[in-house]
Order: sequence, then structure tokens, then C-alpha cells
Amino acid sequence: MMQANEGKALETSVDGKTFARIPLRTRVVMPDDDLDAVIREYAADAVRPGDLLFVTEKIVAITQGRSYRLDEIHPRKLALFLSKYVTRTPYGIGLGMPETMEMALRECGTPRILFAAAVSAVTKAFGRRGDFYRIAGDKARAIDGPTKHTIPPYNEAVVLGPKDPRGVAAHLKSLLGGGVEVAVVDINDLGGNILGSTLDKAGEQRLVRILGDNPLGQGLESTPLGIVRAL
Repeated sequence: MMQANEGKALETSVDGKTFARIPLRTRVVMPDDDLDAVIREYAADAVRPGDLLFVTEKIVAITQGRSYRLDEIHPRKLALFLSKYVTRTPYGIGLGMPETMEMALRECGTPRILFAAAVSAVTKAFGRRGDFYRIAGDKARAIDGPTKHTIPPYNEAVVLGPKDPRGVAAHLKSLLGGGVEVAVVDINDLGGNILGSTLDKAGEQRLVRILGDNPLGQGLESTPLGIVRAL
């Protein structure tokens, strides 16, 4: 029987095996929350030996103090200029607003962002897309800006990517014990990345396919944790 904080399990088949993806609903995680306490409260009793707990990068970053209110960020002119040329999607604003671009310049360094922008401008002319984030890297890709579907108070905030996601995953695995693997993930309706995990490379690649349809959703679901369970 599912616990009260578990959402509806969604099944998928990958590499000839069937997996359940079980969303875990939580309260809104705030900057003064302790990640270990959140995991104990919502996940510790839900996982079983052999499960994988996946944790969205956003709540890891928030509990690390990497969330900034929009009114705390003062974009420079370069951020205003560059943000105009970023494609916005319904699934996330990315660096398409001055505040998120400003944080990318701070996180990744101005030379790297300028180089990524220059290469992207050239390759887009030849019909190739995605080079900006490939060059700017995971730190730029992981920056989340507010959208109309973002849960308050993060509808007025920019959240950076988490620090040391692989170390966080290893720590949470130790916290849970009992043969549970852990992954810190950045998943949306356009695709996903494993930022850090206790899996090997092949396991991470399989997890991306397992989570490819974004089973936690992209809006107000309040499900920042989930379980992958082989059936």
C-alpha cells in the first residue's frame, strides 16, 4: 500500500525491464530547511532495498542557500544584452531573462559565457542548436528562473545548480542505507541530466531514459523526490 505522501506510480519499460516511478509529495522546501531532515521525513520510510531515490537539483540547491530573490540580483548591461538572444520555452525560462543570465555570468565566468554565445550565434546560422549550453556547461544549464507555474516563493527567485551533487548523492545513500542508490537530477519536459549519483556511467544513462518523460512534472506538483523501483 502506498504511503500518504506517495503519488501515483507511473510505469515505463527500458532495456527490456519495467520500472515504477513513484513521485513523493512534500511541503515547499525552504532555504532554512535541512536536506537530511527532508529526506528522513518524506523518503526514508518509502524506499526499499534495491530502489533508487532521485532528488531534484532544485531542492538540493535551495537547502544549500543557492536561491536568490529577483530583487537581490542586479543584472549588468551585458546580461541584459545576452538574455535577449536566448530562446525561451514553455518548460523553463533558462537564461532568457537578465537575472538568470547575470547569475550565469557569475557562476561560469564572463569569458566562458561570451565564448558560448559567440559559437552558438555561428552554429545557429547553420541550423545547429544546443551549442550554447554544451559550451557553457552544467552550471549554466542548471540555473532555474521563475515561470508562471513555479511554486511560490520561487516564482520570484532564481535558483542555481547545486554544489557537489555527486557528494550529496553519496551522503544521502549513506543516510538511507539498506542498498538504496541516490541520484541528483535535472529533469524537465525537454530532457534531463544526472548531475551526480551513486551509479556508474551506464546506470546514469539508463536512469535518463527511465525519467525521460519527466514523471515528477514541471509545475505545481510539489514532488521534488521520486523513487525508481524495478518491477
